[in-house]
Amino acid sequence: MAGEDAEVKGIHRDRITEWFAAQIGGVTPPLDFQLIAGGHSNLTYKLTDAAGRLYVLRRPPLGAVLATAHDMAREHRIISAIGRTEVPVPPALGLCEDEEVNDAPFYVMEYVEGQVLVDGASTEKLFREEERYRIGQSVIQVLADLHRLDPDQIGLGDLGRKEAYLARQLKRWRTQWEKSKTRELAAMEEVHEALQAQMPEQVGATVVHGDYRLGNMLIGRDARMAALLDWELCTLGDPMADVGYVMNNWAPPDEGSATMRGAALAPTMAGGFPDREAFLERYVELTGRDVRQVDYYRAFQYWRLAAIVEGVLARYLKGVMGNPADTDAFRWQVDSLADEALTFIRRLG
Repeated sequence: MAGEDAEVKGIHRDRITEWFAAQIGGVTPPLDFQLIAGGHSNLTYKLTDAAGRLYVLRRPPLGAVLATAHDMAREHRIISAIGRTEVPVPPALGLCEDEEVNDAPFYVMEYVEGQVLVDGASTEKLFREEERYRIGQSVIQVLADLHRLDPDQIGLGDLGRKEAYLARQLKRWRTQWEKSKTRELAAMEEVHEALQAQMPEQVGATVVHGDYRLGNMLIGRDARMAALLDWELCTLGDPMADVGYVMNNWAPPDEGSATMRGAALAPTMAGGFPDREAFLERYVELTGRDVRQVDYYRAFQYWRLAAIVEGVLARYLKGVMGNPADTDAFRWQVDSLADEALTFIRRLG
């Protein structure tokens, strides 16, 4: 098709450039598009114009997607609202819901300079030990700032139901698992039943990021979070869900990496970061929340992440993700996450 970028899947160069000129302004054609590696759900592209200005474009994966996911207008709305608070996000520039432009809705953000920390080895090279401690403190502070926001005051009060978060999440991800699963996995069934039986009472409701980890953050040169990314799983509900999730990804250097454990490649394995106990203590100081049932939320998040990764695996097997991947590695990751969830939930029982 005329105007389609043959080298970058999911991009119609000429039509997007025309939309930019009309909606964003200040752009100097031509635009160069680069698919940013690392995303396994919505596709993210770095855009550079002829004057060197940088932008970021987000669109759904290629092909059919689950009906409840990949809502570009919703994600754009969230970062626009969060962008008016102390929580750092890339400034939202525009939303295109006209599928004639690029076959699917997309939105555009400003490009934010920063490092995404992906594993312990590279993190150790990028930041000194004292800087890694400062990064950790920033991660705790931003999480507390997010959970102190009043959804109604920032225009997100109707983003979703505030009550019964865990019940809704268990139903949602059980449904997604059933739609996406590539095989039967007994651990997923056992954990689901136990999570329902042992569900704690929700205390209050906040904005929940849904994927709060260092891999979804840009870290600036000052060793503080420059931007929190990937809001597609954001909703309203129980803030302890974010706490449980980040704990699973906050592995100390001496935590074995022979198995997945949800944190085998955690950037925190570089050392220097506050440990899990210090993280929780500081979070309690900043928010006043009770974190004594954090292990339930850790079990829930291992189970939930297994369902999410299984969906990613299914999309790669269908060839709709833009790039090939090691599907055996994804399958092994799902198995490992389910086993970790089972270990935590049995420990609670």
